[in-house]
Amino acid sequence: MRTYMFPGQGSQAKGMGAALFDEFRGYTQRADGVLGYSIRELCVDDPRQELGKTQFTQVALYVVNALSYFKKMKQSGKPDFLAGHSLGEFNALLAAECFDFETGLRMVQKRGQLMSQVAGGGMAAILNATREEIETELARHGITGIDLANYNTPSQIVISGPAEAITRAQPLFQVGKMLYYPLNTSGAFHSRYMQSVKDEYRQYLERFDFAEPKIPVMSNVTARPYESGQVREGLSSQIASTVRWSESMQYLMALGAHRGSAMEFEEVGFGDVLTRIDQTIKRQTERAALEPYLHELRRGSAPATPVRANTARDKVSLWNGKHPVGTRVKSLLGGAAELETRTEALVLFGHRAAVYMKGYNGYFDLDEVVPL
Repeated sequence: MRTYMFPGQGSQAKGMGAALFDEFRGYTQRADGVLGYSIRELCVDDPRQELGKTQFTQVALYVVNALSYFKKMKQSGKPDFLAGHSLGEFNALLAAECFDFETGLRMVQKRGQLMSQVAGGGMAAILNATREEIETELARHGITGIDLANYNTPSQIVISGPAEAITRAQPLFQVGKMLYYPLNTSGAFHSRYMQSVKDEYRQYLERFDFAEPKIPVMSNVTARPYESGQVREGLSSQIASTVRWSESMQYLMALGAHRGSAMEFEEVGFGDVLTRIDQTIKRQTERAALEPYLHELRRGSAPATPVRANTARDKVSLWNGKHPVGTRVKSLLGGAAELETRTEALVLFGHRAAVYMKGYNGYFDLDEVVPL
């Protein structure tokens, strides 16, 4: 069994894709037509030093990833599963035939433009610390404005938040074995601070139609394969949600074990960032860590426990990805008949995942209700 993985922002470098643009001249010309400039010049020569700017980085990576996939298809055929890290998820969905090349490029172009306008935020990678250790340290020092943006490996996690909070957190994670690397970003990507961008992007995506994936695609938001009808919601939600890459890879590892065939992972695109991350995940994942996924797969339907939602923001993203406004629910607390949601779920007071109920005219915690 094979999974093709597509890298995201941060894997770009001048000269990438140089041999692909001539080989796939038709796609290159179509990309130029959508963008209004030469994608080859941007990727190979970068004469105006734009490749590192979000609005250019994202379209460049999308095109190079796409051309790399077309070449891979000629050589090795289709995979069994697809996954993409953040931006790379667009390429995974393209490979699954959810939309065509130009449609994907237009969506990525808009995404890059919106994200490039965000300012005042920061991100940093923390190595040799678990999610629990990071959350404990932040809480102990009263730093509540930071979210965990990327679970890259069990011991490599990216934090995101206001620039001041990211700076304040730095000395906490430069102790003992822990390492702290500030990232060169202008915004607090994959955090609660991207909610307005997510909402605007969700509205933009309404103009497109999406086919169901012909190959299963892992969702960054849920760390599970996309469910029917969820592409639009997934692509918008991931802007403000944690990239659950480590969990996604562990799920696929468990799936291979469940089916009696080790899952092979092949990176498609420029560089080997995901290949190295995948090697670390495998090295740091013990058999016991796969048991919850294996139990879920043996059941063949719903997981033994709900998909892990470790923060209020995660709970909100998971809820909104599955339950539209108007969902009928039952309260677990008693004292209320059947209820109907009046709004999407949201985070109240920075920590409470809740949804407003029609008729009741008040909020219920998501942990207090179950959909009917």
